[in-house]
Amino acid sequence: MPLDPQARAILGQLAALGGKPTEQMTPAEARAERARMAPARAAMAAPFQEVARVEDRAIPGRGGPIPIRIYWPEQRADLPVLVYFHGGGWVFGNIDSVDRACRVLSASGGCIVVNVEYRLAPEEKFPAAAEDAYTVVNYIARYPQEFACDPRRLAVGGDSSGGNLAAAACLMARDRGGPGIAFQLLVYPVTDYDDDRPSLQEYGEGHLLTRAAIRYFWAHYLSSPEEGRHPYASPLHAVSLERLPPALVITAECDPLRDQGEAYARRLEQAGVPVTLRRYEGAIHVFFHMSAVCDSGRQALAEAGSALRAALHAGQRVAG
Repeated sequence: MPLDPQARAILGQLAALGGKPTEQMTPAEARAERARMAPARAAMAAPFQEVARVEDRAIPGRGGPIPIRIYWPEQRADLPVLVYFHGGGWVFGNIDSVDRACRVLSASGGCIVVNVEYRLAPEEKFPAAAEDAYTVVNYIARYPQEFACDPRRLAVGGDSSGGNLAAAACLMARDRGGPGIAFQLLVYPVTDYDDDRPSLQEYGEGHLLTRAAIRYFWAHYLSSPEEGRHPYASPLHAVSLERLPPALVITAECDPLRDQGEAYARRLEQAGVPVTLRRYEGAIHVFFHMSAVCDSGRQALAEAGSALRAALHAGQRVAG
């Protein structure tokens, strides 16, 4: 299927904003560029969703306090909880960059959402971000009273590098004996440092996320190529994916990360993990955060909320 007309229009709008390619900027310049483009990206994001309560906090982490933003869809105790990790190649992004999506997921999923601002590279390289992800998940499970949540209904999720961190947190929880995670929402996740699959070849230029940018992100995140093959950096390199939580894996057809995300979904399924794999035809990277101007983004965000509600409320597992 060709590039969706709405996706093509979005690419044109972003190109008209100008600016250098990410890989030609320092991390500081890339973050400043993201800040410059924030109003345009916000206009593409989901409409502002009111929730019952929002609070900014911080929890203790290995590298210092980890900022979080908590969204409650209603004022009652023992709600399920989703821990969400933003994208940005482990180099940029923050709580604000996924605020709209987190609000929608809280309301539609009927769950508390904890939006995490983990440490960024290159100032803090692997495994800093992954350790922050696990630290937050573990903290919520140990101190559920601080969030008025039910730790037995704990999910993780994220998009792109955030999807990578969500998958890594699941592996870490399994390998370290807890906490229990009920569900994982992986939106075009990064799963393989060694990726050279057809989608990278076909969509690695001119489709928002480029092959050069992917190399740039990995170079800043890792201290060596060998680290890229650690399962907590590349979940697809894990020897086994058994005993991991049920998953919804969302991919975009015209995204260089498509094939590695789908490869991870297949590995999960082969390991006996209940999986739904959903590819959005004609969509591009970051479409999940473009629902104001992109039908597929609106549909994917709604699907994610429905999957969370089914997995965390009705006791239904996501099945492929």
